[in-house]
Amino acid sequence: MITSVPHPPGFRPRRGVNWVFVGLLYTSFYMCRYNLSIANGSISKEFGFSKGQMGNIITTALLAYAFGQIINGLLADRIGGKRAMLIGAAGTIVMNILFGAASFWGLLSLFVLIRGVDGYFQAFGAPGMVKINAAWFRPTERGTFAGIFGFMINLGRFGIFKLGPALLAGFVFLGLWRIPPLHWRWLFYAPAGIAFVIAMFVLFFVKDAPEQAGFPSVNPEEEEGGDVRAPVMVVFKTIVTNPVIWVVAFAYACTGSVRQSLDQWFPRFMQEVHQVDLNSARFQLLAFMIPVVASVGSLVSGVISDKIFRGRRAPVAAALYFIETAVILAAAQFHSSEAAIFFLILISLTANATHSILGTAAAMDIGGAKMAGFASGVIDSFQYFGGSLAGVVLGSLLDRSWNWYFYFMAPFGIIGGCLMLSILGRVTLKKT
Repeated sequence: MITSVPHPPGFRPRRGVNWVFVGLLYTSFYMCRYNLSIANGSISKEFGFSKGQMGNIITTALLAYAFGQIINGLLADRIGGKRAMLIGAAGTIVMNILFGAASFWGLLSLFVLIRGVDGYFQAFGAPGMVKINAAWFRPTERGTFAGIFGFMINLGRFGIFKLGPALLAGFVFLGLWRIPPLHWRWLFYAPAGIAFVIAMFVLFFVKDAPEQAGFPSVNPEEEEGGDVRAPVMVVFKTIVTNPVIWVVAFAYACTGSVRQSLDQWFPRFMQEVHQVDLNSARFQLLAFMIPVVASVGSLVSGVISDKIFRGRRAPVAAALYFIETAVILAAAQFHSSEAAIFFLILISLTANATHSILGTAAAMDIGGAKMAGFASGVIDSFQYFGGSLAGVVLGSLLDRSWNWYFYFMAPFGIIGGCLMLSILGRVTLKKT
């Protein structure tokens, strides 16, 4: 039974403080992740790497992230979300610094190795964040929270899409200091520094659960004595025997294939197909609108699933997948830069809307406060198993022709929509 008891005085502000720092740390993870999409063309040009070879770096990172989600989801449920996020932050800070330093050698194998290790450490972020917030949000608040979560992700993408081209082109800092154009390695150094600063705030201000901040549990039916941790084998057995989680996971793989195809390649697509400079007004408009509409889609889909469908995620996700397919097929029929900007924005809207309600809200629905970390890890891992296809597979296709770009994405929307239709009648996503 879902409670509607009001939160105690002071709870919402304290939850807000918790969520701001958790969200900002996850934002910095995204800056440390999507910096590669900005550096893609520069790295390829400097060392003569083909798109397929750049795809090797992308795929390795995404596969390491996928496997890491499963392992780290279990660990997050055991050690707590805060510790998991701080371990991930430490790892991605070091790996981003090393990736930038690897530019002095220019070895493909070294780039692949470092980015793979970074992918594993990045995989502490989502399970840790979902674990923390499952304890702070009720089931009827989680869809809306997932929309806010989507905003924080897209803030990270917006941040690197704004900061990255500025670092490459040079800029004036605070109107006083002229920063000359920098080597692409600074696309990895700067986000690492930002992540370090935010991690310090998480260390001192974030709590794993309301009880640790002096408030009663918001989900007492999901906890025992205020403890949101659970034995590894209990968590593993409970989650992997839930059939619904596998339907959601395979659908989420479809989300990942489209989302990573967009995020990893759209800057280079605009550069090579439409001759759009990264500092041009057209690219900056696209780089601004992609995270904006992604945030709007995440929030609206979360609110609709909470308020109209009373916590049911499948109907909203099914509609989004089929709309996404139509948008992608339409995008393949137009060849101007203006049309490309328009359709890339719409693809971002649909892909990120399913990303938030399935990977975040559905994971919390299934796992609850005690097992949300592993539920998130399993589901989110499939996003990156699917997304890994956007690396070496799509990269190899793009070495032949950019005409493959949209047609590669289209089938995944159909598959995802059909999977969601198979669980459409469920009132909740928990095993019944």
